[in-house]
Amino acid sequence: MMKNIKTYSAALLMAWAFASCSDFLDTVPDNRAEIDTESKVTSLLVSAYPNYYPIMMFEQASDNTADNGEMYGFEFQQEQDAYLWSDIKTDTSQDSPQGMWNGLYMAIASANHALQAIEQMGNPASLNAQKGEALLCRAYAHFVLANIFCEAYDPATAAEKLGIPYATKPETEVAPEYTRGTLEETYQHIEADLLEGLPLINDNLYSVPKYHFNKKAANAFAARFYLFYVKEDKSNYEKVLEYGKAVLGTNPARSLRQLQADLGSITDLDERGDAYISASVDANLLITPIYSSWPYIYGPYNMAKRYGMNRTVTTYETLWADAPWNSNTLFYAFLNGVEQKLSFFKYRMYFEYTDKVNGIGWRHAVIVPFSTNETLLCCIEANILKAQPDYATAVEYMNEWLDASKGDGRYGYPETLTEDKIVDFYESVGYTPIPVTDETKRTVKKHLNPCFSFVNKKQENMIHCVLQMRRIETIHDGSRWMDVKRYGIEITHNRDGMDPIVLTKDDPRRAFQLPQDVIEAGLEANPR
Repeated sequence: MMKNIKTYSAALLMAWAFASCSDFLDTVPDNRAEIDTESKVTSLLVSAYPNYYPIMMFEQASDNTADNGEMYGFEFQQEQDAYLWSDIKTDTSQDSPQGMWNGLYMAIASANHALQAIEQMGNPASLNAQKGEALLCRAYAHFVLANIFCEAYDPATAAEKLGIPYATKPETEVAPEYTRGTLEETYQHIEADLLEGLPLINDNLYSVPKYHFNKKAANAFAARFYLFYVKEDKSNYEKVLEYGKAVLGTNPARSLRQLQADLGSITDLDERGDAYISASVDANLLITPIYSSWPYIYGPYNMAKRYGMNRTVTTYETLWADAPWNSNTLFYAFLNGVEQKLSFFKYRMYFEYTDKVNGIGWRHAVIVPFSTNETLLCCIEANILKAQPDYATAVEYMNEWLDASKGDGRYGYPETLTEDKIVDFYESVGYTPIPVTDETKRTVKKHLNPCFSFVNKKQENMIHCVLQMRRIETIHDGSRWMDVKRYGIEITHNRDGMDPIVLTKDDPRRAFQLPQDVIEAGLEANPR
């Protein structure tokens, strides 16, 4: 699909200058072009989509990754820092916290310049779609920032926990003062932008809607946001289902990625990567290019083998692990790689040369931030957790996800799930010990410590099932780290020749530390 990845430098010149984190705090963009026509607003919004995403940080910090030993190397220091839950200070690459901070606020700046221009033009109805897109982009970038640099949302503590600066207008002064506010305020701002922007989205604005926040992608974002935005009265789970239905319709199975049909006949890995992110696939709702080395780090290459999803993790916890539906029937036939890092290859590397003679350039990936499959899993979780749980619908959706995710039949097909089968399976599985001192004792089941209480063991076991499905569906996407945070899951990381380390449910390191430049400029650091 994207043999050549285009950069949007012309549009980015209209945003804040972000050559370093200090520029975010110290520089006024006096040289930006004047945005005075509708076509310029539309063009500017191309740069309102973040071209940075924390996949590498999230995956290395999660329990999808293990230490394979000092005999293997890594490419970036941040791989080790993230794995050890250490603050990433020395690495400022495109996959680092500094890269995330710069890139995401740069996208926010573009959205704010577009919104300002629309307001200065008198908010014409002809720009409603662009306004909606800008608001969705601003909300989404802040949502990603909150998931990186803040703790998981807990209604009991959100009013005291640190949020992130919510930028709603272009800067007009040098060195403005920023405050982080609270996590509750951050989520309230995201919700306000989301609710204002979503009704304005118009798919007719785009030649290729899936490169933008089209209606289905916007609703998928809303479903995920309300799943993360936990309310004590559980009211937001109904909103997850409302927005999820707008994505999936009344027959979700028709829009899901069919793993075997879409990818089963493709043996070339680059072709598979192209097919996975193709705009022609109904399941792909939003497709965005990012600067990242992640396809090399996780992919089936003889490099960066120190930290990866090795055979042990794959066998006991992820793609080969025991499951109530018959293990090895889903992604088994699609695994590639070496013992130290097995992978379901879906994100290939696209290299943009800036100097072909010297082989210098930018590494890119193209990712799918929102898909129908993941939205279906959000709806399953909401059906289980809402005030009046609907286990029957949750199981129906689980079976639709299994049918879409099955392999070629060489290892059998998934068994049809029932409520009893799910409960019996997870009751029979022991919890992964904390810390893990015997790698063969790993299991798919870990103690859950969410900010709410389960009504009974059945509800908890149903959640164990959907979390296992989410871990498979979003493998190598970084999403497992967000689930670890949301459910207060305590995880162990082994260390070669040393005792394992544990991330406890209340460990403040679940929020990545802000970039050093930003802290030195005066923004409050995360507690350690």
